[in-house]
Amino acid sequence: MSKKLDLSNFEKKLEVRNITKHDIDQILEMQKVCFPNMVPWKREQLESHLKIFPEGQFCVEYDGEIIGSCSSLIVNFDEYDDKHTWDDITDGGYITNHNPEGFNLYGIEVMVDPNFRGMKIGKRLYEARKELARELNLKSIIIGGRIPNYHKYKDQYSPREYVEEVSSQNIYDPVLTFQIMNGFNLMRINPGYLPDDRQSLKYATLMEWNNIDYHPKTKRHFKTAYPVRITVIQYMMKNIESFEEFAKQVEYYVDVAYDFGSDFAVFPEIFTTQLMSFLEEKVPAKAIRKLSEYTEEYIELFTKLAVRYNVNIIGGSHFVEEDDHIYNIAYLFRRDGTIEKQYKIHVTPNEKRWWGIQPGDSVKVFDTDCGKIAIQICYDIQFPELSRYAVDQGANIIFVPFCTDDRQGYLRVRYCAQARAVENQVYTVIAGTVGNLTQVENMDIQYAQSGIFTPSDFEFARDGIVGECPPNIETVVVGDVDLEILRRQRRSGTVRQLYDRRRDLFEVKYKNFGPN
Repeated sequence: MSKKLDLSNFEKKLEVRNITKHDIDQILEMQKVCFPNMVPWKREQLESHLKIFPEGQFCVEYDGEIIGSCSSLIVNFDEYDDKHTWDDITDGGYITNHNPEGFNLYGIEVMVDPNFRGMKIGKRLYEARKELARELNLKSIIIGGRIPNYHKYKDQYSPREYVEEVSSQNIYDPVLTFQIMNGFNLMRINPGYLPDDRQSLKYATLMEWNNIDYHPKTKRHFKTAYPVRITVIQYMMKNIESFEEFAKQVEYYVDVAYDFGSDFAVFPEIFTTQLMSFLEEKVPAKAIRKLSEYTEEYIELFTKLAVRYNVNIIGGSHFVEEDDHIYNIAYLFRRDGTIEKQYKIHVTPNEKRWWGIQPGDSVKVFDTDCGKIAIQICYDIQFPELSRYAVDQGANIIFVPFCTDDRQGYLRVRYCAQARAVENQVYTVIAGTVGNLTQVENMDIQYAQSGIFTPSDFEFARDGIVGECPPNIETVVVGDVDLEILRRQRRSGTVRQLYDRRRDLFEVKYKNFGPN
């Protein structure tokens, strides 16, 4: 009697799924085989894809081996020039121009291991893209396709004539024929699309697949503006008698921000040291620990105010004791009641000497209902690597609570904040303390001129300054920053610092940030 067959011995597992970081090494090796004469992906480009739009990156895994992959992003295609290149549409391969509010899924790469062709791997990847377009209710999928057999016919046909011959099925092209068979229609031919694509003589066919399930939504439209209103509080440090008195002052300014219809209210660095004016402890290191005992009351106060006044609050910063160490922590109190925190990374010599402050080791970028933001406390804005990292993670606004006791210190913060705005095409906001605390050691004088800064280009404020407070006066400055203008200028401004970085010559390597 013959034995019953064990079907598991014959089974093969093929899966189409989203790419993960663990797949990157295999994809890089596969690309060398698929496109041996073209410049391959860089690891940091694929990592950027996964950070920015992970759901748009697919691979095919066959018995544990990656045998196909594809990459894509979302754009408003009407915003791009008809003769755009691959670099234009992908921001140099990093897809930092991905627009979640766009209408079109743009495919930037498909590859299939030559050893596994004939298994409909490319078709499976295209179907995954189509399903994603349906799920996200996108209008169409657009691809810039290679025509790799054109070099064989360059003496017989112009690019247009070659494409017509392939479309008429008189000539077979492995890419164009495949795209036509998968429901893509020719839009036009772009010269110079991929400079290293010698087989296609740098030409590409721009193809489109229309999503017949697309449902236009009235809320989706081409944005002419995306204003975000910010109220910056230049806070007066003066002696008070209780936490309740502090709370009344804080609520007054949050109310002011609310009256102006602000999206953010921004307080200065360590302005809670005002509480030390009524604490009996005079030794700075001990006074700081007594101040940290008010952490829960501080958090409860600002959480309540953010919700009550419907405004996101950058709660300055506060000294917090954790595991017997003191940290300088800035909190984001969202108007939906949720809370985030950013530790000060670079501690000044003064903070170490007087208070024994310990540094944090993590740079965070926070989601808000007005886009992604970052917080860099005072000294941190003077280290350009942190702002670069934040912007690479999607930050559009960097808030800088600061506390300086003289004009030189203030100018270091201001000049660096303006430099970060220019070099990273980002908005920066600085909020400082003024006045004095005559009874508090090491907090006796303050100097500030708070402000809101922009990149330097025609569509922004003339001097790169949305608004600024008079120096050393208790007041606020209110201004609007436009995230849509920022997005457009990053792509097509007079200069494009984010796009034009010479990544072939230099790069910044970040070590793993800690958990805080």
